[in-house]
Amino acid sequence: MRILVVEDEKHLNRIISEAVEDEGYSVDSCYNGVEALEYLECAGYDVIILDVMMPKMDGFELVRRLRSRGDNTPVLFLTARDAVADRVQGLESGGDYYLTKPFDFKELMAVVRVMARKYTGNRSNVYTIADLSLDSNTKTVTRAGKNIELTAKEFSLLEYMMRNKEVVLSREMIENNLWNYDYEGGTNVVDVYVGYLRKKMDTGFSKKLIHTVWGTGWVLKEK
Repeated sequence: MRILVVEDEKHLNRIISEAVEDEGYSVDSCYNGVEALEYLECAGYDVIILDVMMPKMDGFELVRRLRSRGDNTPVLFLTARDAVADRVQGLESGGDYYLTKPFDFKELMAVVRVMARKYTGNRSNVYTIADLSLDSNTKTVTRAGKNIELTAKEFSLLEYMMRNKEVVLSREMIENNLWNYDYEGGTNVVDVYVGYLRKKMDTGFSKKLIHTVWGTGWVLKEK
């Protein structure tokens, strides 16, 4: 499952994103409503965790725009505005749940899990390529019928590659999507995790699925 975190306070944005990732979900993050619209133009999400008071475009306006164009992605509002009128405004703008700051992260994740079950429980989130299969709902990966055990970060990386199979992904693209900070070069963290995946899902199989595109990045495809 893929979640978009929209929160202008960078420290809180990072904490929320890491908490969601620890649950095994794929996460993208941005800092205002305008950036969020750009992300939503390029990718689909299962849940949006959305701050209300942000620069450029607030959360209420963002949701109104999404609903007006037929985008029904479930939205969890996060805000310090706890008046009844604010809650009503949030729900009437198209939000699905309203959580006030400060909040307990256990409650946040409980709400995310409930929203995930409600909105994606009956929908197939299974990605396949060749004999490799990944189920985003059950967090399971199999190849040729054999279960492959992955860490949360390895699972997120493989899910990102399977969502973009046959697309060459650069280090910058992977790092910005999975580690939620700007790529500065000089780090081999992506190379390391791609290596982990290769060992777990390609070793022992005649057909390799992760291919290096020298000088550019990697691509998941059948050769």
